[in-house]
Amino acid sequence: MENETFPEKVWIELSTAETWAKKHRDHMAVEEPKNRINAYLIPSTALEGVLKLGTEAVRAYVGINDKNEKTLMFVGATYNAETKIFEDVFPEGITVGGKENVTDGPIVYDTSRPCPPYGDPNSPLA
Repeated sequence: MENETFPEKVWIELSTAETWAKKHRDHMAVEEPKNRINAYLIPSTALEGVLKLGTEAVRAYVGINDKNEKTLMFVGATYNAETKIFEDVFPEGITVGGKENVTDGPIVYDTSRPCPPYGDPNSPLA
């Protein structure tokens, strides 16, 4: 896929998702059970925050948080025609509880939780 384009269809059928999820679980079978992550629970407020940036895309980085849990970190990304890449966009401030700019510098949206243990055991993708 070229860097400046996305597939026209931005969704897949549940049956395809089930196949992809199983392929991932099979691939991860060699990893220590305590480190296996099948999904992430993402609060809508984190997604809303990054979408409010008005960027063309969102990039998710994987990290390990202070609780030693795998987490996703979201940043907006805007296409730069000169460099031909999507460049990360980091907002300088954030409004929380009516207070503006409660941070001293650029932010990245986080708060995802790994599944397991925060998953839905009844989901066909679990």
